[in-house]
Amino acid sequence: MFVFNNFLGAVAMVVDLILSAYMWVIIGRAIISWVNADPYNPIVSFIYEITEPPLSRIRRVVPIMGGGLDFSPMILIVIIFFLRSFIVPTLQQLAMTLH
Repeated sequence: MFVFNNFLGAVAMVVDLILSAYMWVIIGRAIISWVNADPYNPIVSFIYEITEPPLSRIRRVVPIMGGGLDFSPMILIVIIFFLRSFIVPTLQQLAMTLH
């Protein structure tokens, strides 16, 4: 049983790490959009490819405001904060209660 507890704890840590890294990628995308980086750069195109699917879904619900203000990255970061504060502690507590 302790193996499953350790596994859940490790899953919680990995989920937290992935969500944190993805949040920083979204912040990087916002910065890239401000400096008008070369879209043919492999790093820039990779960042756009991994962030565009969730951002486009958010843009369908929350349109771009006047003046070209796009709040979808900020909304996605708030969603990630929620997931990090809900899923990660839930997995950690589940691992502790199964001890």
